[in-house]
Amino acid sequence: MGLYPVLVKRGSRWPGHASGQTSQSESEHDVDIYTIIFLGLAVFIFLRLRSVLGQRTGSERTPFDRTARNAVGAPDNHVMPVPGAPLDPAGPATSGADFGVPSDRWRGIAEPGTPLARGLDAIAANDASFDPRHFLTGARSAYEMIVLAFANGDRRALRDLLSSEVYDSFDAVIKDREKNEHKTETRFVSIDTAELVGAEARDRTAQLTVRFVSQMISVTRDKMGNIVDGNPDKVADITDIWTFARDTGSRDPNWKLVGTGSH
Repeated sequence: MGLYPVLVKRGSRWPGHASGQTSQSESEHDVDIYTIIFLGLAVFIFLRLRSVLGQRTGSERTPFDRTARNAVGAPDNHVMPVPGAPLDPAGPATSGADFGVPSDRWRGIAEPGTPLARGLDAIAANDASFDPRHFLTGARSAYEMIVLAFANGDRRALRDLLSSEVYDSFDAVIKDREKNEHKTETRFVSIDTAELVGAEARDRTAQLTVRFVSQMISVTRDKMGNIVDGNPDKVADITDIWTFARDTGSRDPNWKLVGTGSH
């Protein structure tokens, strides 16, 4: 039987239970009834609060922990924003040799002990938010954007994606096409591969080299529409080796193309 029914049953002294009761006993009866009512109300409120707020078990995360675990850098609309890695201040403290450096941390990206893995380690040491997988996702998008912007002579788009030196070389080719009244048409069929082949940290500058293997159709025509280069009906296999760089000390998360090559 619950607490409240027991208290009511034990404390009940109904009016008229025995004839000849004095005014003092009636007063005591009134006090007992009010005491029971208030006690029952207190128990009810306690049980309601308990059901709403719950009980602490000792394993709950503090609001700080939950916030920190979701502290991910917000991407912007430019080249390759690198999302921040979730933080976990509740994790155990470890030595520098063990903290976040498992031997297979770059699994699927670089083999342990290789120059590429050591380069990724050096970049990550300067930028805790660095994630090569997210970088490669952005690099694929940037590769396609740059190739198409170059074909279309879109200087405005290229300025945001290229270093000043690379932009100047691209702009020179675009100017030459414009001078000769040539127009280039490029269409991607697929980007089959985008893999890291080099990584290096120079002071605060991180450099990543990516090999892109793609299939595309490209043709250049003169002002009369005659083909001067390429083939509109042929899919060409293209391999490009591009290097991107970023200042890890800057709040700008974007990478820019700083070098190009091909095989």
